[in-house]
This record gives sequence, structure tokens and C-alpha cells, in this order.
Amino acid sequence: MHAQGRHSPDRCVVGVRTVWRTVGDGEFFCPGCGGDRNYRRRTGHRRLVAFGVPLLPRGPVGPIVECAACHARFGMDVLDHPTTTRFSAMLRDAVHTVALAVLAAGGTEARTVRRAAVGAVRAAGFADCSEEQLITLIEALAADTGRLPGMYAGGAFPAGAGGGRGGFDPCGTALAIELHEALEPLAPHLAPAGREAILLQGARIALADGPYRPAEREVLSTVGRALLICAEDTDRLLAAARSPRGFFLPRRP
Repeated sequence: MHAQGRHSPDRCVVGVRTVWRTVGDGEFFCPGCGGDRNYRRRTGHRRLVAFGVPLLPRGPVGPIVECAACHARFGMDVLDHPTTTRFSAMLRDAVHTVALAVLAAGGTEARTVRRAAVGAVRAAGFADCSEEQLITLIEALAADTGRLPGMYAGGAFPAGAGGGRGGFDPCGTALAIELHEALEPLAPHLAPAGREAILLQGARIALADGPYRPAEREVLSTVGRALLICAEDTDRLLAAARSPRGFFLPRRP
């Protein structure tokens, strides 16, 4: 119960009190605590009180989100931010999807490419990832199953995308929609450097066996758009990845 009045809230002569009611709960990232915490979703009603006696209703309050640990109260938009656990999973899935898309566009014949992809996916959190697992997923996609086992729904790259090696054309695969589904919800929660890092991980894979192929470049452009990186910055980053100084070129002012 919260009070506002002419004197102390504990001994309110005339003021307004809010009576809260819990209508739901869950887990969220608490900005006050700086970590994942349980929350209570609450609504309230305000009443005018005099000498501790509730008199006139003053209308509803909320809904609000109250941290179960620090008891700080936030607007409902605080639930738009992923928990630390969810954010880690989103980042892991994003890197995995980018690696698959680049492999699908450029082919899996070169061992250097496969090793680069496996290294990126393992570093993102899939510690048990292997070349065989990635190749199996790519082969399932190339077989035009319309869905990678357990993960991918149908979709298409934008018109005009280039074809991959061995006659495999990423334009007809499920990965373009999957790229947007994996990257677009994540992008607003990443700093610019974080968004660029994901794009550059894809560039490392594509460049592991030589210059970009047209299909790889198209995939990386799609990655840039999904990460809310403008076309100019995407081109700059992909060019920087090819230079001897690689990923350490200064960012555009």
C-alpha cells in the first residue's frame, strides 16, 4: 500500500493511497538489480483517505511490473527486454543461422570454411558443434526438404541473389526468412559494435577460402539489413574484412 499526503505516509491525515493487486508473474531482466529476477505484474486502485479511512475512489493505476527482489516498479515495456538467459540464446542462434546461411551460399567443400564456421558456432555457445552436424543441415536444406530438421521454416532470399557452388541456389532456401527471424528481434538489444561483430563473423567464414562469391555477398547483405546496419556500413565492413588489417579498420565517423 502506497500513500501520498500532507504528512508522513505512515500516519496520513489527508492523502491518496494505492492498493495493489498481483495479476501475474514471471521472470525479467531488472534494470535496478542488473540481472534476471522474478517479477509481479500488478494493478492498483487509488483512493482518497482521511485519517486512515478510505473515502473516494481516484481511479485505477497500472499495470506495472514490480521486481520481487528490489521491489522497484517499472512500466510494462520493461518486459520487452530479454532476460540474460534469453539474450544469450538469441545471440547463439543468430551466429548459428548466419554460419549456415554463408555455408549454404558458398558451399562446404573447403575445409577452411567448415572450420571457420564451426569455430564461430562453438564460440557462440554451441560447444558440441561439429563439421558433420553443419554439413548434415546444409545437405538437408540442399535436398529441398523445405525445412531444416527441427529448426527452419520455408522462405526465400530476395530476387537477384546469386547462386552457390554445385548448382545450389540459396534463393530458394529457408534461410533468408530464418535470418530475419533470428536477427531482427536481437538487433535492437545490441550495441552497434555487437551488430557489426555478427556480420564480420559471417565475413570471416565467407573469406576463409578466398574472395566473396556473389551468393555469399548477397547473404551478408541480408545479414546487414536484418541487423539494422545500413548498406553503406555493410559495404564498408565487408571491404574492411578483406584488407590486411581486417577487422581493425576504424569505423566511419
